[in-house]
Amino acid sequence: MYFRSYIYVLLAAMLWGTTGTAQSFIVGAAHPLAIGALRLGIGGFALLLVALAAKKIVFRAVPWPAVFLSAAAMALFQPLFFSAVQLTGVAVGTVVAIGSAPVFSGMIEWIVLKRRPDRVWAWATAAAIVGCILLFTNGDSSAIRLTGVLLALGAGAAFAGYAMVSKNALSQMEAVPAVAVIFSISACFLLPFLFVLDLSYIADPVNIGVIAYLGIGATSLSYILFSTGLKKIPSSSAVTLSLAEPLTAAILGVFIVQEVLSSTAWIGVALLLGGILILTFGKRKAAAAISSSS
Repeated sequence: MYFRSYIYVLLAAMLWGTTGTAQSFIVGAAHPLAIGALRLGIGGFALLLVALAAKKIVFRAVPWPAVFLSAAAMALFQPLFFSAVQLTGVAVGTVVAIGSAPVFSGMIEWIVLKRRPDRVWAWATAAAIVGCILLFTNGDSSAIRLTGVLLALGAGAAFAGYAMVSKNALSQMEAVPAVAVIFSISACFLLPFLFVLDLSYIADPVNIGVIAYLGIGATSLSYILFSTGLKKIPSSSAVTLSLAEPLTAAILGVFIVQEVLSSTAWIGVALLLGGILILTFGKRKAAAAISSSS
């Protein structure tokens, strides 16, 4: 059962990794923050309608403090991450945000939950972060700005906080209604941005399809998978597995967008994959050992 949970989180991260490739098909200039608000809105509200129609949400039983904190963390992640990318470039912004999230997650669990990260997590996280750094040394490097790096660190902390707090909500709710409520509230936090940003590009049929995919596939479905897996595994492990996102993005960049990776970047791919395999199968072996001894 626990092994399946790791696979769910891994699949979620792979879906997140398609976001950059999908956005490359958008025709015209689209502000990243507008894309973030639209994907949260489409993903959250669509899922909310489904959950309401299926009568899966019992509002009086919703753990509102955990839900609001989760929604705030996810809403905070969007502008921090996209602002970091704009200030210091996609490569540096992404590696700092996504690469720092497992570290923040392990620290939060250690300090708040008094749960010291185990050796498997430490090795897997170290390998994945080094791999992530090597991967994003590929291509032209942009100027590194301290403000952008600090914003990216904030994004990593926000995602780690989301993973930990939403786990509390998931302990009292099923994955689908939990994601529906959290992301609908999170979308409400970001909707005001849509009134000040240019949205004229949405009229293009291609853009409608891309944005619909980002909302349904890369948001609703991915976070249902992530939340389903998160119910059974530590948030630090789930966040480490999220490093499959840049791995997927790099592979899609090579085979779909026709980007070229250097030999150093391919070493990074191997380390990223190795870290994910260490975490997934290392945890499976540990779980099996516990089961056999009990």
